[in-house]
Amino acid sequence: MVAIDRTIDSETIPGLTMPQVSPTVVTPAVVPSLSWRSLSKPARPRRLPAGLDAGWDRLHGVFRRVERRSRLFLRRADDVLAREREIGDLSDAPLQSAAGQLAERFRRRRESPVDLDRALAILREVAFRKLGERPYREQIAGALACDAGCICEMATGEGKTLVAAIAATLAGWRGRGCHVVTVNDYLAGRDAEWMGNLFRFCGLSVGFIQNETPPVGRRLAYAADITYATNKEVTADYLRDRLVLGGRRNLPEVLLDGMAGRFDAQAHLVQRGLHCAIVDEADSVLLDEAVTPLIISGEAPNAEQVQCYAEAAAIAGRLKPVEHYAVNRRYNEITMTDVGRDGLAREVASLGGVWRSMRRAEELVTQALSAREFFHRDMQYVVADGKIVIVDESTGRTMPDRTWRDGLHQAIEAREGVTINPPKTTHARVSFQRFFRMYDKLSGLTGTAVEGRGEFWRVYGLPVTVIPTHRPVLRRRHPDRCYATGAAKWRAVVEDVRRVYDEGRPVLIGTRSVKDSEHVSSMLSAAGLEHRVLNAVRHAEEAQIVAEAGQPGAITVATNMAGRGTDIKLGRGVAELGGLHVIATERHAAGRIDRQLFGRAARQGDPGSAIAMVSLDDELIARYAPVGLRILRKVATDNPEGFSNRSARGVFDRAQRRAQRIAFAQRRAGLQTDDWLDEFLGFAGDRF
Repeated sequence: MVAIDRTIDSETIPGLTMPQVSPTVVTPAVVPSLSWRSLSKPARPRRLPAGLDAGWDRLHGVFRRVERRSRLFLRRADDVLAREREIGDLSDAPLQSAAGQLAERFRRRRESPVDLDRALAILREVAFRKLGERPYREQIAGALACDAGCICEMATGEGKTLVAAIAATLAGWRGRGCHVVTVNDYLAGRDAEWMGNLFRFCGLSVGFIQNETPPVGRRLAYAADITYATNKEVTADYLRDRLVLGGRRNLPEVLLDGMAGRFDAQAHLVQRGLHCAIVDEADSVLLDEAVTPLIISGEAPNAEQVQCYAEAAAIAGRLKPVEHYAVNRRYNEITMTDVGRDGLAREVASLGGVWRSMRRAEELVTQALSAREFFHRDMQYVVADGKIVIVDESTGRTMPDRTWRDGLHQAIEAREGVTINPPKTTHARVSFQRFFRMYDKLSGLTGTAVEGRGEFWRVYGLPVTVIPTHRPVLRRRHPDRCYATGAAKWRAVVEDVRRVYDEGRPVLIGTRSVKDSEHVSSMLSAAGLEHRVLNAVRHAEEAQIVAEAGQPGAITVATNMAGRGTDIKLGRGVAELGGLHVIATERHAAGRIDRQLFGRAARQGDPGSAIAMVSLDDELIARYAPVGLRILRKVATDNPEGFSNRSARGVFDRAQRRAQRIAFAQRRAGLQTDDWLDEFLGFAGDRF
């Protein structure tokens, strides 16, 4: 795992300067004096148990995994549904009055299990009247799981947006504020507006935050009972508040400075504390992006340092693998050989500045070699408008606000010949993993949580609850098909697309990189198959492309999970033909991402099919299962047209499990670093 930072310029810190645009708040609210909550109880992340406590915690986690929580929640959901006639006979006025009475009980923390069941029955009826959707049994069970502080796994297409809204309403009634965390600005605004009528009928205010929202808009949104925002925005606002507070660490210090006229908390702070968060796509936010630090940074121009990156790129270009350096592709590590160090010493002998230190010289050249060996254009990044833009390997989307750390980003800029930007000065930083552990109450929803249930428990203390689908899953999962070479695989993909296209069914082709999506696009064009491409380069029409991907005969090429968070609805007559067909062109390092891709087909009882078409040239097996690869090479020589057997599936499964273990170990190392900073740099307070 490569260290990546989300960077935010210090010029955007509230109270200093901020772009002034109109607020984006669904329901403007009078801002109460609530910022004291963020000061009266300093946010501290949950400490990881150690020693014997860690052993007991793991045992407890195993017990929580085998609990029949989903059955309990489903039984309670049946009790909620049994109240349908009783609640349905009420007109709007008595229904709203009943909701208000329950809200008062929740605010006073006096609700009983019976009150919770009645509240859910009322919310179910309100959702039907105001949104046109009556939550079904499994959705009510999902809301109960979130309210109980679980990670709730619900299959794609099962209505997680409404589930999150119901759970957020219960949290909003408790009066401490609830953050519903989404994966992008579009979903934050869409979901807040979509669910607004439900919240308002229940006496709650709702706001949402996007990248352009100014401080006054953010303050209004956080003062609302329910706030929709991305993980980046809510974390950035926390850091900004800590910077604005300066050395003030607690409520008494702020109050004293306020009475002395030195500091006005209401004028500068935007958040009112970290009480409750419901995280949509929890696996992406809490696992995939866990150790990504969000950084508040400032400019630190250094022409000499910039020149060093260009010189390092030139030196790296003259070094040879094996002779001068060794490459470990499993861990993405470069190690200089003795011959390489001697050669480097000769290269830098005539250079001054930082090159006088051999240790620093080796660091710079090693980063330049890493940029050359492990990072490739249209795979890990794209070049847009003369800038290096990182591509998220989990979603296939560009991340213009992120940079690689420790000079790697500058090394790639030097390699591509674009303008090299100097590293920025860090004012404050926090990883998403650390930030979300600060909430008093945390829960989440995702379509794929089982694979990460051990990590969810050990890091966040959250059990995973799997909610069954509302209707039987009719997806036909074909066995993986393995090919000797990448060229043979791509030919087979085009043939499979042709077969399904001739049946009149839509096809979704999932690729891991922009390069692969463009390659298969060129092959489809050569075969005369009209199609649309959705990737980090061609993403302007994402919503339209996803909306039309289920039409008869539609062919869509997409990087990974582009379109995540939106439904692919089947066109007329497609269900009778067999539904959407999904082709995964490579296994991912995390099995969760494969399941997310396959979950695009056969939603809500619709038919569909899915297949993974892989090759022995794929990065996953070459990097994590070299021994198994040699065995399969022998099998492939006897099956040039592809093969599917238990041995091949076993090798790819083992490679995937090994990749997941390594990724978890790296995330855990980041967590231990956070705890070390807490223990030994206590003077830093809550700013970092």
